[in-house]
Amino acid sequence: MLNTSSPANTAVILDFETTGLSPNQGDRAIEIGAVLLEDGVATQRFQELMNPGFRVSSFIESYTGISNHMLQAAPPCDEVMERFYQFIGKHNLVAHNASFDQRFLAAEFAHIGRQIPGEFACSMLLSRRLFQDAPNHKLGSLVAYKNIDNNGVFHRALADAEMTAKLWLCLLEELNQEYQLNEPTFTLMQKISVKSKNAVSQFLTRSSCRGPKSI
Repeated sequence: MLNTSSPANTAVILDFETTGLSPNQGDRAIEIGAVLLEDGVATQRFQELMNPGFRVSSFIESYTGISNHMLQAAPPCDEVMERFYQFIGKHNLVAHNASFDQRFLAAEFAHIGRQIPGEFACSMLLSRRLFQDAPNHKLGSLVAYKNIDNNGVFHRALADAEMTAKLWLCLLEELNQEYQLNEPTFTLMQKISVKSKNAVSQFLTRSSCRGPKSI
């Protein structure tokens, strides 16, 4: 069973497109995309549209490129989320601005009587600490900053999950190159994300001396 002591290079990297910003206000997911990384290699992908049961706004149609016509033919959220639950298995989870995706995942799983099986980490918080010279820490900006290969598609779930997975691997490579941490645990990634920017270098230098598996 995977947990926080598991290697950080094995995780499900996910992204939602939604009808709005808050599941507490009745917003629902309309697309889920995910990439399973195993030992740093993308081995499986998941992508489905889902019908929230009501029309989405013209803003969301324009922002995501997902139209009401596309959603009419999509299966309901509950069916898709049950399939996604099976896809996750016991893996830990990563998202960019993870608090957003975690809220929607928890809400959608609650509709089907499921709970999030793994731990969450946030590639945006990690990037703020490890890529402090980046102009900002939006996903598109970081893709440009790190020269990550992409097809120019953003705000679709699988495309963003693919980019986030590549960014996650860049973060792991940064730890290897700068601090000789070549097998960081998921726990270590979570701890870095809540350190102050000024404390990150000293924390990682100490972690490197002790070895990441002791963190």
